[in-house]
Amino acid sequence: MFTSFLTSLRAFREDQRGYVTIEAAIVLPALLWLFGVGWVYFDAFRQQSVNQKANYVIGDMISRETDPVDDPYIDNAFRLSNVLTRTFDGTSDLRITVVRYDANKKRWNLRWSEARGNMAAMSSGDVKDTAPHLPVASHLEELIIVETWEEYHPALQVGLNDFDIYSYSFTRPRYAPQVLFYDPGQNNGWGNGDQDAPGDSLCNNNAENATDCLNDDGQTNIEPSKKGKGA
Repeated sequence: MFTSFLTSLRAFREDQRGYVTIEAAIVLPALLWLFGVGWVYFDAFRQQSVNQKANYVIGDMISRETDPVDDPYIDNAFRLSNVLTRTFDGTSDLRITVVRYDANKKRWNLRWSEARGNMAAMSSGDVKDTAPHLPVASHLEELIIVETWEEYHPALQVGLNDFDIYSYSFTRPRYAPQVLFYDPGQNNGWGNGDQDAPGDSLCNNNAENATDCLNDDGQTNIEPSKKGKGA
């Protein structure tokens, strides 16, 4: 009896007959799963690339500004980022920050920061954490840091969980030494280098004797010969 059983097993092993339908039913689920895995991971990498390119667009756009940017400008930059990444469900965030390097103290200082979405504006402590990722800069040089976040939800559950796509870039101002944020309560609203400040102030970044323009009315930047003029 045992010999007959072995004979049957040997005959089954050597039998090459089969049905394509049955073989396809066995293999097809595995093929579909592999296709799903490839598509999901490809889409995740594609969306990361799209977010990074959109980030570069925002940074390049702001780097070309010579007028102060304001709240509507940041709002529209956020809308543009959502259009470029095709994110319209409120799952994206944008933060734009301008920092200045102090070579004397060898540190980056926060100039201004604006955020849209659920992220908070960058603080001085955040700048300190970000500093190791910034390039070498000269004294009083400024950088525009653009950060974006997007919640990514895979279309299929194939081992990749939900995660946040984070991208950042830093860009130097191109046509002016700085990019100002216009806030009537905190900023005098002077231009980034193309406009003269009010009155006889020397607060013009394109002038040879330009100053830091830290005073609100520009009085300390007026030439001594003009301070008493008209008094």
